[in-house]
Amino acid sequence: MSSNALLTSSYDFTLPKELIATHPAHPRDSARLLVYNRATDEISHVHFYDLERFIPQDCALIFNDTKVIKARLFGEKESGAKLELLINRALNAHDIHVFIRGKVKVSTKIIFQNALIAEVKELLEDGSRVVNFYQNEKLLRFEELLPIIDKIGHIPLPPYIQREDNEEDANEYQSVFAKEEGAVAAPTASLHFTKEQHERVCANFPHAYITLHVGSGTFKPVECDIITDHPMHSEYYEISNGAKELLNSEIAILSVGTTATRTVEFYARNQDKERGEANLFLHPNNKPLRVNHLLTNFHLPKSTLLMLVASFVGLQKAKELYATAIEERYRFYSYGDAMLIL
Repeated sequence: MSSNALLTSSYDFTLPKELIATHPAHPRDSARLLVYNRATDEISHVHFYDLERFIPQDCALIFNDTKVIKARLFGEKESGAKLELLINRALNAHDIHVFIRGKVKVSTKIIFQNALIAEVKELLEDGSRVVNFYQNEKLLRFEELLPIIDKIGHIPLPPYIQREDNEEDANEYQSVFAKEEGAVAAPTASLHFTKEQHERVCANFPHAYITLHVGSGTFKPVECDIITDHPMHSEYYEISNGAKELLNSEIAILSVGTTATRTVEFYARNQDKERGEANLFLHPNNKPLRVNHLLTNFHLPKSTLLMLVASFVGLQKAKELYATAIEERYRFYSYGDAMLIL
């Protein structure tokens, strides 16, 4: 395997299928935690409930408070043909970017429960669609759509969790501090916090929240041979006043998850923008400027998330840490175990 940090092939690895977590740990904080200390080059194997022992003193935590919506909808065309629709993101108040499994053309109407109808407005080159949603002939704003899909939609589990969602997922594929609706994928490092542990950490350390509405692009593998040729997906973010205050200070930052990291780092490079679209791609040739420590899960091969991990520790060390995690039988991906980089 190549050790060139700009080659996509350098970020490939083989993961035994049984290490892909298909269900969450119970309780949440019983998940395992691999701690890597860059100063000493030491690895510790503990559990997530041990996290506070390792958070450096004089450190602030940044959480992503986005909330996963029930973005997966099953409907049918007027002809009766069955279709599946996945909401990706709101482009504006009425235009919604979606993926549709099934053949549609502009003006196709898809009928769902509760008198909800999606009308296809535009077909995009990448195979995705732009639709408007209606209920009883009323054009819906995105915020009006949310309570409807909360009743009839399904949690959009990642594609590698090869099962249907269930009632458990509605709670477990959501952080205990999720608040701002809009994500179609969970910020997975956050999933390990129980309510009690989150409250304890927040009582003992400075902290703040940003919002990044995670899109389905987070699962998209890099397909270019050279990683810098990859067109990074864009996601909506907001920086809270509390986060802005911490980020503009000198305090060390522990970022809870890759999504919080990308948001913080985008803001570090664009301090005049407290909200908007973030499309920052972190990799070994574009390293963090503001985040000192990273809490994250174990990610897909050839993914921008793995490249983000390598931006903190370098490609070679990232490969070594992942090889150790596989050898130690850590659980991978969204419902899997966690890693703390100090």
